[in-house]
Amino acid sequence: MPSTFKYLPLVLGLLLPAGVPSAFADDKAAAAAVTNEDGKYFDAEGSPTFKIAEDGTVDWYTYSGYRRFNSECFVCHGADGAGSSFAPVLADSLKTMSYGEFLQIVAEGRKNLTAGKENVMPSFGNNKNVYCYLDDIYVYLRARAVGDLPRGRPAKKEEKPQAAKDHEASCMGG
Repeated sequence: MPSTFKYLPLVLGLLLPAGVPSAFADDKAAAAAVTNEDGKYFDAEGSPTFKIAEDGTVDWYTYSGYRRFNSECFVCHGADGAGSSFAPVLADSLKTMSYGEFLQIVAEGRKNLTAGKENVMPSFGNNKNVYCYLDDIYVYLRARAVGDLPRGRPAKKEEKPQAAKDHEASCMGG
């Protein structure tokens, strides 16, 4: 893994100790974009978020998140995060999952035992097609969770910012 992600599991473990439930609740107001850094939007808390224009144009990272989610995550979580018989509806889960929790679960994986049934989310901390695009996947699912983004491929998108190109080249080793 690139050195940037070397300590990711350790840092994420400090964000949310094991067994501590989250009191996070997301909605349109909390997800509102208040800052923009090179085409990447952030909410008032500094977490990545989405931006959807009145004409339906989505920011690059939401569009990229759609593509990455539907190439890597839909197998278990269903197209557009709609869930399946063995993985939850992420469009619902992100309503109560903080950014830190999301990062921790995706990087480290998780096991849940409910009603005698074990569900396992594998770790994706070593999968460049996921961890290089964690923010993209998060903002896409967040847009789906708070109801601003309908199912399916976004019809219009902003151009890919240079910062996204630079990050991708650095993370993917190109």
